[in-house]
Amino acid sequence: MQTINNKSLIERTVLSNGMVLLVSENQAADIVAARIFIRAGSCHEQREKAGLAHLLSALLTKGCDGLSSLEIAEKVESVGASLGTDAATDYFLLSLKTVTADFGEILALAGKLLRSPTFAENQIQLEQRLALQDIRSQKEQPYSLAFEQLRQVIYQNHPYSLSVLGDETTMNSITRADLIAYHQTHFRPDNIVISIAGNITAAQAEKLVNNIFGDWQIPTATKPTLNLPSITVSPQSCLKPLNTQQSIIMLGYLGVSVNHPEYAALKLLATYLGNGLSSRLFVELREKQGLAYDVSAIYSTRLFPASFVVYIGTAPENTKIAMNGLRQEVELLSKQPLSAADLQTAKNKIIGQYALGKQTNGHIAQIYGWYEILGLGIEFDQQFPELINNVTATDSMTVACKYLQAPYVSLVGPETAIQKVV
Repeated sequence: MQTINNKSLIERTVLSNGMVLLVSENQAADIVAARIFIRAGSCHEQREKAGLAHLLSALLTKGCDGLSSLEIAEKVESVGASLGTDAATDYFLLSLKTVTADFGEILALAGKLLRSPTFAENQIQLEQRLALQDIRSQKEQPYSLAFEQLRQVIYQNHPYSLSVLGDETTMNSITRADLIAYHQTHFRPDNIVISIAGNITAAQAEKLVNNIFGDWQIPTATKPTLNLPSITVSPQSCLKPLNTQQSIIMLGYLGVSVNHPEYAALKLLATYLGNGLSSRLFVELREKQGLAYDVSAIYSTRLFPASFVVYIGTAPENTKIAMNGLRQEVELLSKQPLSAADLQTAKNKIIGQYALGKQTNGHIAQIYGWYEILGLGIEFDQQFPELINNVTATDSMTVACKYLQAPYVSLVGPETAIQKVV
């Protein structure tokens, strides 16, 4: 057993079966929240089975050894608790929240769901149909279409190129045997982080987790590792005509992963460009020029290199001028450093939003478990604001020159608008 305490009063314990337990005691309310992270996101799927992790997440609460879907729902709802699952690119997540007195019961239920899901054939077929409806619905949404084609050209054969839902072909191909094999491979104690926050002590949490999960032994099979293809930068344009009332324009650039030294500078630039009503893109393209229905910048925190995306939704007749305006704003980052005022405003915004994002037990459990599963460690909670504060105007200009040059372009809009851009 290993226990580590840091300044944030988060206690980290590694159990004898390799499971990591994080506990943040908070007696402000009689509530306990937990996030159970598994290294089993969509990056761990075979490409021809894309959507497998999502389907498994939908099925995990639909039956386990000894309990039907209805019985599981009744156990959760009878005590006013919440329990849900989700599949992301870099991890799989089971979330729960209860009053303190019921936490042990609901955590024990979560243990059953994780260890012995039944994957009933009728439930598989139902959840596949629902997933297929979501996939088809996304094809009718201009933003989703634009983002999908941008993701595909940036990431090529890397798993990040695919939606967590997969596509119609891959979702239809998933069998019960696929679900069982994926579950047996990745759902193992040494692949799990349990992050708990609320009215519970570290000692109480450890005793409870040991009682529920302590007999879960590490399999003899070698722990799965990822061997993903490299990502080659080759900017190109993807244009999709669609009968819609606006054009969606996205410029994409390949950035870096969260553990890269230049992550913080890119995060700051994304905030400066497109985070909120005071951001550069909003002020220049929407407020001053009236070009945007919506405009923003996205730079996600990822285990592998993340895409840096700026986008704008505009009237079809403004497609060309809006695209040029978007390009010019990004290019300006490489030509002149941010002013001291702009730099400080962006830093204040990031750090302030980060602090506000830890107001509830659920948020606290989420962020520490997330950092642990990404391999950053709980110390990253203190390091992140420091990294942001240490970014200089020179740093921001350097990363802009390095990463934000020739963009991938994704455009979805009326054919007449696209023809003016080509």
